[in-house]
Amino acid sequence: MKAVYLTGLRQMELRETPLPSLTAPTNVLLRVDALGVCGSDIHYFKDGKIGPGPAVFPQVLGHELGATVAETGAGVKNLRPGQRVAVDPLVACGECDQCRSGRQNTCRRQKFLGNPGQLPGALVEYLVMPAACCSPVPDSLNDDEVALVEPLSIAVYAVQMAQLRPGARVAVVGSGPIGLCTLVAIRVLTDAVVYATDLVDARLAAARACGAAWAGNPLREDVVAALQRLEPLGMDAVFECAGEQDAIDQSVELLKPGGALLVIGIPEVDRLTFSMNILRRNELRILNVRRQNHCVERAIELIASGRANVRPLVTHHFPFEETPRAFDLVAARRDGVVKAMIRISPEA
Repeated sequence: MKAVYLTGLRQMELRETPLPSLTAPTNVLLRVDALGVCGSDIHYFKDGKIGPGPAVFPQVLGHELGATVAETGAGVKNLRPGQRVAVDPLVACGECDQCRSGRQNTCRRQKFLGNPGQLPGALVEYLVMPAACCSPVPDSLNDDEVALVEPLSIAVYAVQMAQLRPGARVAVVGSGPIGLCTLVAIRVLTDAVVYATDLVDARLAAARACGAAWAGNPLREDVVAALQRLEPLGMDAVFECAGEQDAIDQSVELLKPGGALLVIGIPEVDRLTFSMNILRRNELRILNVRRQNHCVERAIELIASGRANVRPLVTHHFPFEETPRAFDLVAARRDGVVKAMIRISPEA
């Protein structure tokens, strides 16, 4: 089968590699149909690492996928060949204290698709995963929507963590794919008024289309001052989806006393700072969002019901052979890109 390997910084190669086989009766062999390029993939592509975890070249990236079941292990009862599935890219051990307490997202022995030293990613024609990570999807979902279940499920989890009161005022700082998924989740799960920021005008237009009451660019205006005029009491919650120091600073300034900062963005650096004076005096809460904990089924339901429209997030499509071009585009944020989707299986 074919796979795309990251062989160095900004270097990718399409190679032949052996077809994987089922190694456990609870596994399934998946034909990968479509894969979305995620910001965390871009960290490895551009910088060769996320935090302290360096890339190990060559490695296969990718974890936002829609797939079709090609083969099932003898112990798999809930899936059948030909069935289309969304995939939770985290494989939890199921035995540690975190798993036993319902926190598979912080499993102490977790393995994640495309993470160095854990599992190879999904930029491949075929992939083996535990059946427990695969959720059937209705035929009404197209392959783009199935791949977008993964980022939307993170957003659903973040909104659940926020526990927003009725009529809350919230901001999404950073309107890339995860920020827009968060905006969509807030709009369909709550009655909050949502404001958005981003450095790219095309993404601000997408935020408005997704229901943002206001959207501004920090490169052209003081977004903190603008939002303080709109909401003098401040925000009940801010969802930081950029992973940048400036975005963290803006988020803290926007919150009302007792407000919550939900950190979803993945920083390129190991350390960020906070204004402890503001945090302490306003008794602000900081919540770090770690992947999607038990929210995949909910994300599928929201898309299938039509309540969560994620189709506008996909702005570019690429064939498998042009994966390097897709990564270059997303890394440079050119051509109004929001989500680039790679078509892997020509059969889908």
